[in-house]
Amino acid sequence: MRIALFYHSLVSDWNHGNAHFLRGIASELQARGHVVRIFEPVDGWSRMNLVREHGQEAVDRFHRAFPKLRSVSYEMVSFDFERALAGVDLAIVHEWNDPRVVSAIGERRRANANIRVLFHDTHHRALSAEQEIARFELANYDGVLAYGESLKERYVRNGWGKQVHVWHEAADTRTFYPRESEGKVGDVVWIGNWGDEERTEELREFFVRPVKETSIRARVHGVRYPKEAVRELADAGIAYGGWLPNFEVPSAFARFKATVHVPRRPYIQELSGIPTIRPFEALACGIPLVSAPWRDTEGLFRVDRDFLMARDGHEMRGCLQAVLQDRSLANELARSGLETITTRHTCAHRADELFRIYDRIKPASMDQSAELAMRVRQ
Repeated sequence: MRIALFYHSLVSDWNHGNAHFLRGIASELQARGHVVRIFEPVDGWSRMNLVREHGQEAVDRFHRAFPKLRSVSYEMVSFDFERALAGVDLAIVHEWNDPRVVSAIGERRRANANIRVLFHDTHHRALSAEQEIARFELANYDGVLAYGESLKERYVRNGWGKQVHVWHEAADTRTFYPRESEGKVGDVVWIGNWGDEERTEELREFFVRPVKETSIRARVHGVRYPKEAVRELADAGIAYGGWLPNFEVPSAFARFKATVHVPRRPYIQELSGIPTIRPFEALACGIPLVSAPWRDTEGLFRVDRDFLMARDGHEMRGCLQAVLQDRSLANELARSGLETITTRHTCAHRADELFRIYDRIKPASMDQSAELAMRVRQ
């Protein structure tokens, strides 16, 4: 198949967690022999910030880490969508795109009965900024890929799109797998961004204070930390390491004994069952995980077997101490979490799900072509 992916950015993961899953899915599709083309705007917010803060070398590091992945950078005013989609069987368009991009691709779908187009949502804007999602023209799209049942329900309730399918994110196990380390340099590492005030108090309750109240050696990697947040971390004895390319996170996990997950508030209050990408990646690396509370309404994991879940800051402190002091507990959490990822939540699993969705919406001519090819082989 010829597959086109329209995303905010492939090369930059600066405050852009969607890049993680995109890279894994694109790599999986390529490995299966499909022709994959990825398009991103030349002036994408994430890429612009990455280059401004870390220079072109940050982009070059991505290319060295993913030598088979390349994207086409385009300018909206001059981009030829018809040419880009010529001969394409399936196009996936992420919600972090200019509405004009979403509309233009929908128009191409309306004019071409042989292509199928899916809209991909991996954010809480359908809840927190409904007007931003409502402006997308999805009437010509064949369906929506929503990364959780609760998000799917929001699309169905608002009448956005035709068919809405649940398509969770998953771990790119080509990149995220247990790594060897010469030794541990600390106890707990947290990988995440501070911005937007969506979990500031939660970070204080479930990470900063438990670390400050104990002798835990902790480190943070992420972006958009204001000066006062960095001072707050330092006051708690937490080292701040700044941006870390996502493909280097597995090596960071290997140097620490445990990690934590602190969901943003919308995923706790309204969009249940959506853990975001970080727990998948952590468990894939075989590091013990302790999470702030979220409702696993879809049974993605085995809570208290794959990871521990703390109901409040006091429980978080106790869970972290237990994991750090009880090696058998830590080893069993790591083993169980890794097992769940490898059996249920890899990009290979999600590719299988994607093709099952495509099989339900593909043009009838595809079935006829497959039947003809089979007859020729016989």
